[in-house]
Amino acid sequence: MDINNSIILPFLVFFPMLGGIIGYIIGRKNKNARDYWAMLVTLLTFGASLLLIGKEEAFHETGICGLGLLFAGGGLQVILAVLTGAIWFITTIYSKEYFQQDRNRNRYYLFMLLTEGASMGIFLSADFFTTFIFFEIMSFTSFVMVMHDETKEAMRAAHTYLAVAVLGGLVTLMGLFMLYQKTGTLQMDLLQQFMAQQTDKSAFYGIGVLVFFGFAAKAGLFPLHIWLPNAYTLAPAPASALLSCLLTKTGVFGIMMITAKIFFHDAPWGNFMLILGMITMLMGAILALFSINLKRTLACSSMSQIGFMMVGIAMQGILGEHNALAASGTLLHFINHSMLKLVLFLSAGVVFMNLHELDLNKIKGFGRDKLLLKVVFLMALLGIGGIPLWNGYVSKTLLHESIVEYIHILEEAGQSVFYMKTVEYLFLFAGGLTLAYMTKIFVAVFVEKIVIPCQYRNRGLI
Repeated sequence: MDINNSIILPFLVFFPMLGGIIGYIIGRKNKNARDYWAMLVTLLTFGASLLLIGKEEAFHETGICGLGLLFAGGGLQVILAVLTGAIWFITTIYSKEYFQQDRNRNRYYLFMLLTEGASMGIFLSADFFTTFIFFEIMSFTSFVMVMHDETKEAMRAAHTYLAVAVLGGLVTLMGLFMLYQKTGTLQMDLLQQFMAQQTDKSAFYGIGVLVFFGFAAKAGLFPLHIWLPNAYTLAPAPASALLSCLLTKTGVFGIMMITAKIFFHDAPWGNFMLILGMITMLMGAILALFSINLKRTLACSSMSQIGFMMVGIAMQGILGEHNALAASGTLLHFINHSMLKLVLFLSAGVVFMNLHELDLNKIKGFGRDKLLLKVVFLMALLGIGGIPLWNGYVSKTLLHESIVEYIHILEEAGQSVFYMKTVEYLFLFAGGLTLAYMTKIFVAVFVEKIVIPCQYRNRGLI
């Protein structure tokens, strides 16, 4: 062990994993004790993440797979660790009620806590090797969460999810081998220093695409989004919330690190990101607009919102030193989307717990007389929709203004703005689609007259 400045970082990564194993043993004897143990584990993990605020921590364990594990806690990593701890704790509390009559709960809690530790390992990683190790662990542990119900459809969705994750991981690993061969390191800070000395980065674009591939697959970017709608729809609501709020964000985190550490202020790479981001943003919104399944609509919405984040990441590269608006908008939308989708997916879980149905035509009017659920859902809807006075408006406005800023720069330089004007109009159009499909959901569930059978009307939890 070369550097051991922190015990908090390894605690955040390995304590949830150990807690999952202990919880599995407890669960074989006492189900209630297991549930409360899982809550305690996630609460302690969240509490430990708060201890990182205002600090710069590091941890390096050598001798693991050659390059060792390197963690860092500071800045962005602290924000993501706190966000992960908070969302996991909330979801674990919700899981006790949601899985009350479910089988395989012991298995679910085990793999849920293993996945939390792996997610922390990704967000706290300080080199791409550590990121990759925990990225692969997370892919396999979260696979069990997706196939939890063990229906034919859930198994197919889980297998698709795993196949895309494994394929993406193999391509990323190949890219990391090539990157290490060219640079002699996979540490993010050292890579940034090395790349800053390169006047021509064209030789690294192919390697960057390979490394990017696995992260793009996890983030659900076009054309690697094929797993996302079905996995989100068929997984249990708590698992869907974690997939949307955090697990796809591990892919976004990887893309952010590639852009910031390898292709910092690189316009060609930024334009590549912009094209993929725009396609993902629009395709997700269109798919959500035409979906008639509540969770599938939210799943496609997540795909679209990931596209918004990709636009922000792209603009950071394109704008170069003028990227403050894009960087702020990307991070804020990252956080906003995680919190808002947590509310939306858990609300969808309330509907499913009561009706065992997600078809909008069959759950029409369910929340008409449920004031608390209606208000909670509406707050998240207004946030995702980018309505003024809600947090989503701020992050989307920052992203939009970064596009406008670049248009002004092009105009001052006397260059054509047709391409970026098109990007701006499509960005605004995607925002309009977001409001349209969220309104569709709200009207169907909370405004339309009740059409569900009488025996279900009084079973609401809220």
